[in-house]
Amino acid sequence: MNLSQLANNRILDQPVYIPGKPIEEVAAQFGLVLKDVVKLASNENPWGASPHAIEKAKQALLHVHLYPDGSGMGLIEKLASKFSFTPEQFILGNGSNEIIELLGHVFISPEDEIIYGQHAFAVYRLVTLLMGGIGISVKMPNLKHDLDLIRKAITPKTKIIFLPSPNNPTGTANTKEEVISFVENLPSHVILCLDEAYVEYLEDPPDLRSFIETGKKIICLRTFSKIHGLAGLRIGYGYGSSEMISLLQKARQPFNANSIAQAAAIGALEDESWVRQCRRRNFEGLKQMEAGFNELGLQFIQSAGNFILLDVGNGQSVFEALQKEGIISRPMPSDLSKYIRISIGTEMENEKALSALSTIMPRFKAS
Repeated sequence: MNLSQLANNRILDQPVYIPGKPIEEVAAQFGLVLKDVVKLASNENPWGASPHAIEKAKQALLHVHLYPDGSGMGLIEKLASKFSFTPEQFILGNGSNEIIELLGHVFISPEDEIIYGQHAFAVYRLVTLLMGGIGISVKMPNLKHDLDLIRKAITPKTKIIFLPSPNNPTGTANTKEEVISFVENLPSHVILCLDEAYVEYLEDPPDLRSFIETGKKIICLRTFSKIHGLAGLRIGYGYGSSEMISLLQKARQPFNANSIAQAAAIGALEDESWVRQCRRRNFEGLKQMEAGFNELGLQFIQSAGNFILLDVGNGQSVFEALQKEGIISRPMPSDLSKYIRISIGTEMENEKALSALSTIMPRFKAS
C-alpha cells in the first residue's frame, strides 16, 4: 500500500496554490542580474514597511530565543483601541490567509455550500474543497461581484459567503452602499466573510462594525502584507463578535504569529502617516500605469487596489516574454487567460514594466 492510498481522499484531488515567482528564480532561469529583475507579481508594497515597524522588528530580534506571546495581546490591544472593540473580538493569523483556513475548520462540514465569486481569491475555493464543502461559484459581470446574484445563490445549505472588496485579481470593489445593503438582508444562517486585504487603498470603505455589534454573523479579515509592507513576516487578523472569535480560537494553533511579526505590526499601526503616504504613491502609480497602457493601446480593468488586470490577448505567453525582460507579472487561470495581473511598483519599476511591454507587445499583436 502506497501513501496515496492512505491519504484523505479529498487531498488526492486538491488543487495546489501557485504563488508568484521569486526574483532569484527568474534571474537564474534567464541569466539576469538579480538587481535588474522587477517583481510586480504579488501585490506587495514596493516602498516597503514603515521605518518605525522595521525598528520594532529589530528590537524583537533580541528576544527570539523566547516563544512569542501566544495570545498576541500587545498587538490585539492596539487593534482593539483602533477599532473600538474589545480584545476578545480579534484573532491573529499567519497572514489573514490562515484565518480563511480556520473558518473552514470551524464552520465547513461536508455538503455545506460556500459562495464565492467566479474570479475571486483562489484560496476560498481551495479551503472549501479541503473541508469537503460544495463551492458555489457566482458569475461576476464586468469582473465585479454582483451582490444580487450572490443573494440569489443563497440556499438553506449556504454556510459562508466570501466577499473580497477590493477583489483580487480583478481589482474591482463594491461600493459602501452596496455592501451595507447586502449585509442588511443577510439571512441569519449565513456567515459573511468580508476580506479586507486591500481595504486601506479605499478612500471610503464600508464599515460593518455596527452590524457585528447587533448580531450579524460577520468576520472581517485584514492583513499587514499589503499596504503595511510586511508580507515576508506573515501576519494578519480577523475581527467579529466575541462568540465568532472564541470559536476560531479553538482551531488556531499555538504560537501561530511570531514575535517579530507581532512587533512589526504594532509599529505599522503606530505609523498612520506611512499608510497615507503609500496610498498616495499607489494612486500615482495606478495613474502612471493606466496612462502607459492607454498609450500602448492595451485594455485594462479599473482597479481600486495596488495592481491592475491587463488584457494582453495571451496572458501566459506575455508573462513568459516579460520574464525574459526582467519583469515578473502574474499569469491568470484559464477563465481569465487573456489577462496578466501587474502590481503597482515604484515610478522606476512601473516605467521599466511599460518599456518591456512596448518592446514585446508588437510581436503578439502581429501574430
